[in-house]
Amino acid sequence: MNYSVDKSAKLICFHCGQDCPDDSIKIEDKYFCCNGCKTVYEILNQNQLCNYYNFENNPGISPSSVSDKKYDYLDEPEVIEKLVNFKDDKYASLTFYIPQMHCSSCIWLLENLYKLNSAVVLSKVNFVRKELSVRYLHEKLSLKQLVKLLASIGYEPQISLESVELKKEKYPDKHLYYKIGIAGFAFGNIMLFSFPEYFSIDVTETFLKKFFSYLNLTLALPVFFYSASDYFISAFKGLRKKIVNIDVPISLGILVLFIRSAYEIIFNIGPGYFDSMTGLVFFLLIGKILQEKTYDALNFERDYKAYFPLSVTIKQNESEKSIPVSKLMIGNRILVRKNEIIPADSVLINGEAIIDYSFVTGESNPVHKVSGEIIFAGGRQIGGAIELEVIKEVSQSYLTRLWNNDTFNKNVESYFTRFSNTVSKYFTIIVLLIAFAAGGYWLTVDFKTAVHVFTSVLIVACPCALALSTPFTLGNAMRILGRNKFYLKNSSVIEEMAKVDEIVFDKTGTITESGKADIIFHGKVMTPFEQKLVKSLVRNSTHPLSKRIYDSIELNEIFPVTGFQEKFGLGISGIIYGRQVKLGSAKFVDAENLKDDSLQTKIYLSIDELVVGKFIISNSYREGIEQVIKNLSEHYHLSLLSGDNEGERLTLENFFGKNANLNFRQSPEDKLIYVKEQQMKGKKVLMFGDGLNDAGALSKSDVGIAVTDDISNFSPACDAILHGSELKKVPQFLTYAKDSVKIIRSSFFISFLYNVLGLSFAINGLLSPLIAAVLMPLSSISVVSYATLMTNIFGKRRGLTSKLL
Repeated sequence: MNYSVDKSAKLICFHCGQDCPDDSIKIEDKYFCCNGCKTVYEILNQNQLCNYYNFENNPGISPSSVSDKKYDYLDEPEVIEKLVNFKDDKYASLTFYIPQMHCSSCIWLLENLYKLNSAVVLSKVNFVRKELSVRYLHEKLSLKQLVKLLASIGYEPQISLESVELKKEKYPDKHLYYKIGIAGFAFGNIMLFSFPEYFSIDVTETFLKKFFSYLNLTLALPVFFYSASDYFISAFKGLRKKIVNIDVPISLGILVLFIRSAYEIIFNIGPGYFDSMTGLVFFLLIGKILQEKTYDALNFERDYKAYFPLSVTIKQNESEKSIPVSKLMIGNRILVRKNEIIPADSVLINGEAIIDYSFVTGESNPVHKVSGEIIFAGGRQIGGAIELEVIKEVSQSYLTRLWNNDTFNKNVESYFTRFSNTVSKYFTIIVLLIAFAAGGYWLTVDFKTAVHVFTSVLIVACPCALALSTPFTLGNAMRILGRNKFYLKNSSVIEEMAKVDEIVFDKTGTITESGKADIIFHGKVMTPFEQKLVKSLVRNSTHPLSKRIYDSIELNEIFPVTGFQEKFGLGISGIIYGRQVKLGSAKFVDAENLKDDSLQTKIYLSIDELVVGKFIISNSYREGIEQVIKNLSEHYHLSLLSGDNEGERLTLENFFGKNANLNFRQSPEDKLIYVKEQQMKGKKVLMFGDGLNDAGALSKSDVGIAVTDDISNFSPACDAILHGSELKKVPQFLTYAKDSVKIIRSSFFISFLYNVLGLSFAINGLLSPLIAAVLMPLSSISVVSYATLMTNIFGKRRGLTSKLL
């Protein structure tokens, strides 16, 4: 029997949209799932902010209970100093990360904080980065009170250890945008002033002809000395180190264009070619922007500091105090409540611990701990409050040791960048030899022709198309992949994806959906009354498996339970209307005779000492994952690394086939070692993972992809972030990466062919500097257009949308 939840039969919370357990919490005709949601509604209603509900249906977040002690650390001056961006005698301003922000209602409410507290002067939302910038009167409103205000309406800021440590923040290169703006302005206006020359219009007025020529020269000066300066600096630095990079021939072409154009205008010989020079610089800088642009809203370098909380509650002489995690010392007694993170390796002193280690080990089932046992950092307590004694500093814990591995220092240079620099070295030498040889030959015939040939060769034989093909192709490919919720750290990831021949999958949270499981009941068919007995019993337990069983039974009526008992690691029991109900292990419910050797998660049920059957809980696999693995197995060797047991080996063998390597009970170190072993065999490894336990292996892989259902939430260090809903498109993504590399190579061929044809005309004196100067930006435009067009065509062919979702 397979039970599923029928949400249509349940009351929906007016504030957050979650199911209401009953109709006891309401205001007029509005029902709420908890008192927290009701309180938020009352706050908004009292402050005339109920327009919040007009933007979206059920836009709210169910707030967690806010304790004064939880935020005590925000009263410490050193913490305030590190969090606040600006502070004077009156105002303070800072930026919070608000992961709960999800819709237009959130934006509206957060930008109207001043209506909830007049000490808030300004609040501004950056929705893409999920950030809230606040300026407030710090004499009237403390930082602690501000955070409590946000938490009380369901938008508790995520303040982590990483938030208060000094770190170098990347700011966009504004100078590059200034250079593009100047180059674009000059290019457009010079073309406008050059229309008479384009159409061979005779300008009889000599003054006007000189005026427009000198105007073009004036506009070209900032482009030459400022916009193009990076290319000259790069070329100069390369030559100083006896390296000829691709910026050398580009700088040479720009220099010749400028000198020849300035010479013609100053000595009244011709109009010059400043339109071509400024156009060339403009397109080169556009390519540079595409090459350097990354997804700033995503963090690809997160470590344990972004995962850990900022504060922890310690016990001193029977009193409780909140301190920063950075001040935690060995021997401290700490109090960890439900759903809080264990910040350092500790020994359990009091309480029964139920630890979720899914981010550390990959094991999806909670681990039960008793007094005296060690609990490692990174685990999340999902039971009641527990008391621990710290045995290792935060920086020395089992979890953080993984981040000290040199594996995390990965620096991959683009193959096409190396190729371009290698080609440019010989390209420059060959072009100079051809220019001097052709000029020398024509010097014996005619001096003017020799000058034309020499300058034409240097102008037309510029590897600009070679420099633009890679950034434009990969930049547009990154854009298309991003539209499909596949976000790359940089463009070189596409090149690495095209080389992959080994693909490694993590299981929990990667090919399975986090927090979901299939619940199947084996045994006699339960009556509706028996189903209500089971649902009433599991409602009293905080265990995740109890919650899954509760959600799987669609009946709504709940019976009162007396004598409820929960024996950790064994099961739960209670008396309901005189009937004794037990759920748990085979031993707990006296079902040893029904026990089997399969490794599936099983919860046995007995009513009045009579065994009724068992709930079998299996992982819920992502939609289409079986077909994805089948498609990939035809072109790649596949492996599975899982921290779980072998309970679903048969299912996974059907997915992966006989040739795949299936490895279970894998620790983080085991996963890292496996990836290294495959690379030592000459394999190019791509790995899909989701948590901290995969961090080392993801970083060591040639391509590490973090799969997540919320790209703004925590993810380990990786090369790319893939939204879980798009995992089914992985074969298309890999094929598209190979398509992109083919486009670059074809662009190189077009560039090479263009240079050969141009040079053949130039050395024969059939190409004037004017035509050469026109052809130079045209070649760049053609390559840019070709790269953009072909990446869009191939993206459409692979079923990848290029439009905003």
